[in-house]
Amino acid sequence: MVAITMRVLSANLFSLLLLCALASVFYVWSALEDRLERHKRRFSVPGAGSFHQALPVDLSAKTFRALLAVPAAQRLHFGDRLKTRLNLTNQPVSAGSRDYNMNGGNKRSAPREDPVKLSPLEDGIFWNEWLEDTLPAGFTEEYAVAWQKKARTYRVVKLEPGCGRISNQLATFADGTKACVRYGINADQVQGETLTYYLARLLGITNLPPLVLSQLDSDSEQWESVRTRIDGLQWNDRAVVSLTQWISNLTGVITPAPLRQESSGLHPAREELWNKTAAELLELMQWTDLIVLDYLTANFDRLVSNLFSLQWDSRVMERDTNNLLKTPRGDLVFIDNEAGLVHGFRVLNMWEKYHNTVLSSVCVFRKRTTQRVAELHTRRDSRQRLLELYRDSEPLSQELGFLSDEHAGVLQDRIDRLYTHIVHCKGKYGQL
Repeated sequence: MVAITMRVLSANLFSLLLLCALASVFYVWSALEDRLERHKRRFSVPGAGSFHQALPVDLSAKTFRALLAVPAAQRLHFGDRLKTRLNLTNQPVSAGSRDYNMNGGNKRSAPREDPVKLSPLEDGIFWNEWLEDTLPAGFTEEYAVAWQKKARTYRVVKLEPGCGRISNQLATFADGTKACVRYGINADQVQGETLTYYLARLLGITNLPPLVLSQLDSDSEQWESVRTRIDGLQWNDRAVVSLTQWISNLTGVITPAPLRQESSGLHPAREELWNKTAAELLELMQWTDLIVLDYLTANFDRLVSNLFSLQWDSRVMERDTNNLLKTPRGDLVFIDNEAGLVHGFRVLNMWEKYHNTVLSSVCVFRKRTTQRVAELHTRRDSRQRLLELYRDSEPLSQELGFLSDEHAGVLQDRIDRLYTHIVHCKGKYGQL
């Protein structure tokens, strides 16, 4: 009997060691892929132009973490409706309509490198207005529309590896500029990438490179020059793919100290905020927008995956964050958002505790972002407004499809939960 028990224990121990080894191999392989892709982005692409001198030539490439399929996430439910309202402003901000133009006639000064003299916060939990006005505009609506118009009409003359997974390709247009082509293993990934982009537009978050959809139609002049390559990749000639502007000369971004596991979080009581330079504060401000967006979309393939990896890699937060890059002038670029919304909602039960941990670490927000969250919470029309923006902006929206009713409900519930968290922060720190 003892011998049998020992054999069972040995078998269980062996199985556990095998699982740990496989997890470690998976993690190291993913990290190597990410580092290789970041290394490629640190060099300019010859002949690649850009609409604005301030923004390098753009886009996305990282790998998607393949996960075992799990049942679709259940809709989240709330108890009583919130009776409290955030006292943000007397003038409503129309979601998706603000164009923060920092290019061309921009009169903003460069971020200062010495510690700021003014308070970085106002009304307790919001970044100061002077700081928000200094924030780089990122990919403005005007910029995005101009790039989208070009990307829908220019011929693709070359497809090559260079955008993470082998199923994605780096496309070169006839004018020499480039874009990442995302051919999803399934429609979830292209939908997630696309709808995350338009949700960011609704929230006024301009850190995502412009995106368009295209169909690999055999009669399409846009893809005619690379038809042989498409056949070799075994892409379906009726598939809908996304094209995202390629940005060169980007570098990796390490998670800032206030957002690491050993920290108490990014909140108004942190005295070191008053010793930060303007450049450091501007980067932290963009991080708070990133955390808001990733929470709403349940994107696990960025800071959340780093948090998960702490189980076997205690120094993961000291290395570059997945799917996040930075331009030479300090703009953060949120790339490869395919894990958000559709797929993120399907595997929500697996990752939700990590999403909650990341969100709870932040109690400082952009006022303009929270205004839009409050508006979507109050009106409870996130599905309608996202769908309208998506359909009005993207001619192939019907071909790709939209969120299911269940997932649209999950999105609205996450907006409500985020709003509740902001109200909590306001109550806790509003008097500071």
